[in-house]
Amino acid sequence: MPGWKSDKQLHSDYRAEKEDSPGYTPDEAERLAGYRARILELTTFVITHPYWGTLSGNRVEARTALKHAHDPAGPEV
Repeated sequence: MPGWKSDKQLHSDYRAEKEDSPGYTPDEAERLAGYRARILELTTFVITHPYWGTLSGNRVEARTALKHAHDPAGPEV
């Protein structure tokens, strides 16, 4: 990706800038594609799990509680 340089900020001479990025190496791109495929696989597994069909209440709230099951205070339901 091309680099950039920001406009001068009000009351400051500071200009943020970023150099050109060389992009991903072939190895990094391959690993990233693998990570994305695994995330998609796991997401599909969770949202299509038969458990969600057993709930009679609000499934959105149940999924939200699952996201926070690891929180120290526990899930809020």
